[in-house]
Amino acid sequence: MGSNAKGAVFALIAFAIFSLHDVIVKTMGGVYPTFQLIFFSVMFSFPLALLMLVQDPRPGTLKPVHPGWVALRTGAALVSGVSVFYAFKALPLTQVYAIIFATPLLITILSIPFLGERVRLRRWLAVCAGLVGVIVVVRPGTAELGLGHAAALVGACAGALSAIALRKVGGKERPVVLLLYPLFGNFLVMGAALPFVYQPMLIEHLGLFAAMALLSLLGGLFSIQAYKSGEAVVVAPMQYSQIIWASIFGHFIFREDMDLWTTVGTAIIIGSGIYIVVREGRSDASDNHPVLRTKMRADTGTLLRPSVARQSVNLTKNTE
Repeated sequence: MGSNAKGAVFALIAFAIFSLHDVIVKTMGGVYPTFQLIFFSVMFSFPLALLMLVQDPRPGTLKPVHPGWVALRTGAALVSGVSVFYAFKALPLTQVYAIIFATPLLITILSIPFLGERVRLRRWLAVCAGLVGVIVVVRPGTAELGLGHAAALVGACAGALSAIALRKVGGKERPVVLLLYPLFGNFLVMGAALPFVYQPMLIEHLGLFAAMALLSLLGGLFSIQAYKSGEAVVVAPMQYSQIIWASIFGHFIFREDMDLWTTVGTAIIIGSGIYIVVREGRSDASDNHPVLRTKMRADTGTLLRPSVARQSVNLTKNTE
């Protein structure tokens, strides 16, 4: 098996694991408030953060080199986390994924003012086509829109902003700084809100929260291996395999079926996203490769980010 094929297989496994994580988010979201859900998800993620802290070879403190950008990433991850977790609670899995798949389109737009990226006509056309796909999925004026749709859109926008901030300072900050600040931010903010929304928890549900943290770790590790094995232009589109898992889990677990217009809109979004990835993969088409280097997984500040973890892996390799 070639290196790109291995990378694609590892990525498919990673996104299958992330989909299982999201199934637990949706299941627990039907029982507990969003703030409580995020708080316990983050609490069980701290052992992972400590593991990264121990393995990080770069000397220094946890003080950010660029505090403004780290604060922007932290705030965006907080907003994205609340929005995406609520969207999973309120909408079918397929609709949430379809809207979140617009994140690469938003990253492309934001890369112009923040990264000085040059976006030429073809990528602009792909962005416009993808946004049309979002409109087809949401169908304003014909379908009943609710807070779930707004939350998914806000989550995609905030996730794109967080990805841009990560791309801007990712090579200058310690990976543990980029991981710990969103985790601590979520822990403090959700902890402050917890007394007002807390629902008594069953012991088996604590096990599910621990499973969420474990799945995020496993998904992150497989993502790291995917990007180590294959080219980003091959690995990145594998995220769209989540729509298959969403359809399967949605049908058999939540009794949700993907309607025609969601299917059409999702196909448009995926097609435009793949085009942007392929286009960025050309050396003469992009200066920064913002989509390829942010890996497109929605940033909620509760999960191991493959791009952050890869920095830690690369730093470790450079010191050997």
